[in-house]
Amino acid sequence: MTISGEALLREAGLRVTRPRLAVLDAVTANPHADTDTIIGSVRTTLHDVSHQAVYDVLRALTVHGLVRRIQPLGSVARYETRVGDNHHHVVCRGCGAIGDVDCAVGETPCLTASTDHGFTIDEAEVIYWGTCPTCSSSLSD
Repeated sequence: MTISGEALLREAGLRVTRPRLAVLDAVTANPHADTDTIIGSVRTTLHDVSHQAVYDVLRALTVHGLVRRIQPLGSVARYETRVGDNHHHVVCRGCGAIGDVDCAVGETPCLTASTDHGFTIDEAEVIYWGTCPTCSSSLSD
């Protein structure tokens, strides 16, 4: 069962507005999308929405835990609705494609901090870097 965007916004204590619903739908439909992609998607239903309105909605959705903001080194910020499970990402060094990777399995010493410096650690961020199948095949041509 999928929870509607309206229900998600209400549960997070946010007012339900057309821009918030449109941005949430755009991020859901375009995992790991950058803001330009999200703005383009939102404008298919809300033609006159401003860039600033989309940025403001993304910030509110991120602060309230409905959207996760990721920014791999050398990339613009990207957004996804997969939150709360501490998953990781794989990023192509060639084209920048991003994929989800479930939490590491087996021996994971790098996910346990050698010292916490007094912090209460609640998340570990891992980014796997490599070359996607499309870029790999073009390299071998």
